[in-house]
Amino acid sequence: MKLTEKLALAAMHKVDPEAAHGLSIKALTMGLAPAPGPVTTARLKTTLAGIDLPNPVGLAAGYDKNAEALAPLAKSGFGFLEAGAATPRAQPGNPKPRLFRLTEDRAAINRFGFNNQGMEAIGARLAQRPRDTVIGLNLGANKDSEDRAADFAKVLAHCGAHLDFATVNVSSPNTEKLRDLQGKAALSALLAGVLETREGLSRRVPVFLKIAPDLDREGIEDIAAVAVDSGIDAVIATNTTLSREGLQSAHKGEAGGLSGAPLFEKSTRVLAQLSELLDGKVPLVGVGGISTAEQAYAKICAGACAVQFYTAMVYGGLSLAGDIARGLDALLARDGFENVAQAVGTKRKDWL
Repeated sequence: MKLTEKLALAAMHKVDPEAAHGLSIKALTMGLAPAPGPVTTARLKTTLAGIDLPNPVGLAAGYDKNAEALAPLAKSGFGFLEAGAATPRAQPGNPKPRLFRLTEDRAAINRFGFNNQGMEAIGARLAQRPRDTVIGLNLGANKDSEDRAADFAKVLAHCGAHLDFATVNVSSPNTEKLRDLQGKAALSALLAGVLETREGLSRRVPVFLKIAPDLDREGIEDIAAVAVDSGIDAVIATNTTLSREGLQSAHKGEAGGLSGAPLFEKSTRVLAQLSELLDGKVPLVGVGGISTAEQAYAKICAGACAVQFYTAMVYGGLSLAGDIARGLDALLARDGFENVAQAVGTKRKDWL
């Protein structure tokens, strides 16, 4: 990490976390951020659900909720970006404060509640997106919607023309009863509606499903069955957790979803179980607790074709994207892999 980035992070940690988040987006739009350009090698190039990626290290949803900083983020070293979550109508989200740093745990708790400017504003920005970068959108539902399942399809219909992929997010813990949509019957119906809407788009947009880490074995088996039966293109494992096991920070009792370092093992075990059940039928994206190249590599070896991170930037800065990608390249070379795809799932048993 460069000295300027280290100083900027130190300054950010002296202000309210949500204000700091907003300032970081502003800094990006003003060009005040690392911009090493695409990080890629022959080993790092890979495909995810038919999408060509320069490297498998992506930005998770939640950072650039409103698609305001896609152009500078595209130059920051990530292999792909996910904006959102976007809902049909703009909504303020839950009352503040709703974002908490857990510095001792290298973690964060948020209870944002899908705060965003709505699909019309976000769609307008996506229409102006950089075309040389893989960009997806996390689809959400309005808190007061009478038909939440239909909301996901509405956002896809409105924004789909500008996307390389879309993620159905039924795993946020901050919208009441949203996770109920992970049940087998409800999820099958929801995905059927989204995939039907996709048929009306001008081109086929891969549809991903983002799941929670708090599922039991039966729930994981149901997700695997639905993933295969529905014909979705990938599963993202996982979103934030409601668990508070082993936390040290003063804010550990706050309500919301926990992300960051404490989530790494839990999310990787869910990933490995899904990988075993799906056995290559549906590709996986590993998310949860990644802050180093070694952790990104562990997710890949557990069964992920690609990975995403976000919370680690709170502590390590935006330059982490390029650092993790370059470190991953070195690890692949060390172990004799010619490309990322060869490493996928090679140590899955270690996590089962």
